[in-house]
Amino acid sequence: MERESVKCVILVTSDIHGYIHPVDYRTREEIPSGLAKLATLIKEERTKCPNLLLIDNGDMLQGSPFAAYAAAHAAGIHPCIEVMNSLQYDAAVPGNHEFNYGFAKLAKAVEASRFPWLSSNLLTKESGVPALGRPYLVKRIEDKLKVVILGATTHYIPHWEKGSHIEGLDFRDTLEAVTAWVAYIREHEQPDLLVVSYHGGFERDLDNGQATERLTGENQAYAICMEVPGIDALITGHQHRLIAEELNGVLVVQTGSNGQALGHLAFEFEHGDDGWRTVSKTARLLKPEANTAADEEVEALTREMEKRTQDWLDQPIGTTEGDLSVRDPFECRRSPHPFVQFIHAVQLEATSAEISAAALLSEESKGFGAVITVRDVLSAFVYPNTLTVLRLTGEDIRLALEQSAAYFELGADGKPGVSKAYLQPKAQHYNYDMWAGIEYDIDLSLPIGKRITRLFRNGRPLAMTAEYSVVMNSYRAGGGGNFDMFRGKPVLYEGAEDMADIAVGYIRSKGRLTASEDRNWRIMR
Repeated sequence: MERESVKCVILVTSDIHGYIHPVDYRTREEIPSGLAKLATLIKEERTKCPNLLLIDNGDMLQGSPFAAYAAAHAAGIHPCIEVMNSLQYDAAVPGNHEFNYGFAKLAKAVEASRFPWLSSNLLTKESGVPALGRPYLVKRIEDKLKVVILGATTHYIPHWEKGSHIEGLDFRDTLEAVTAWVAYIREHEQPDLLVVSYHGGFERDLDNGQATERLTGENQAYAICMEVPGIDALITGHQHRLIAEELNGVLVVQTGSNGQALGHLAFEFEHGDDGWRTVSKTARLLKPEANTAADEEVEALTREMEKRTQDWLDQPIGTTEGDLSVRDPFECRRSPHPFVQFIHAVQLEATSAEISAAALLSEESKGFGAVITVRDVLSAFVYPNTLTVLRLTGEDIRLALEQSAAYFELGADGKPGVSKAYLQPKAQHYNYDMWAGIEYDIDLSLPIGKRITRLFRNGRPLAMTAEYSVVMNSYRAGGGGNFDMFRGKPVLYEGAEDMADIAVGYIRSKGRLTASEDRNWRIMR
């Protein structure tokens, strides 16, 4: 007699970052990505498997000009939530960037969602209960197969996020929480299929297990696969990688960023004397092509907000005299550059700090042309960071410079290049800072940790025990990017306004920006 069989398909989005429409916001050109194009693939898959599950793995609400405009101007339901409701998502997991606009706005988005938000390790400090909905979701496939989706979010968020945005929240260690909850679910729910949806990535190479980053706990997907028994599939994100494979018997998937791909997990079950058993399983990525049409319903839901976003981006706010364009991001990082000098000028004027540390945050930004628009600014300041001024010693500054100097390595030809540690498993160019208000030399012929050979302020050696006010973005002030020397330092100023808004106000107040560069540092080899 033929055995009864059931198929379970789980579709995954992650790290959409508010990219609904398939548009490059720098140029307005169409691109083969975005949730509207993934929606076409989602609906195609529903025709093949009507009872499929659709999960979002976090970082949906922040990251694009559309998302920034919606956060500031959407009066009702957030347009991304409207789209997710329309596409009939079954569940979502909060990512680290969901907290960037404050917990109140996230809570409003959760309330408007027609699906649960899952996070087993995000609790309230006061009562110890899940702060967003529930830890896991139980679903039945064809009233036969029992599927459990367990949510988890990287617990490293307090190292990056403003304290006021996560006040009252307790981020428990992800690995510990997943271990405990998987054991609980296996005992009490006895699912046929258990999937963990984790907004976090892999800390080790999937092939050889070698660490690919400092093991801070930010990413724990490898440990989850290797150390937690009872998991059938692990959905990952955060690192913006494209992954679909099997690790230690666990299907793993990661879907890139900005709607690059749709994760597809498929399980075939047969019923036997001992219940349902898996007879096949696959993980793959479905990618929209250039000719994949954007879903009309999704575009219609967001068309008005998209138009308002585009009009806002095209507003002229100032002009330039001289060259403030960025032709090559690497060249902008290897020697003083007028555009970085502009960032320093904004930060120093806004806070009256003595010293400024700043990064070129976007590889896509082209700097400023003759006329500056809001679009230009948003392309340069892609994260909703605010400004923080810390009280640092000369030694803290030296350690931070050494950390940034590790960004470079010398190639076989003796020329400076980017260290592999800043390229794999995820590009982290934004973790290299350039400084104003001090003078310094970086000697790449010396080992990491000993590359700063000259460190002066106003022509005199920087005193290691003296204290200085230093402005930087809020991410860096929290120690983000392995700047451990900043953690716990006295905060002299903590702004509430996004850096992009500060920059727009600065440009409007000046009217015309004049290109200049303070040749206060250099790289030697």
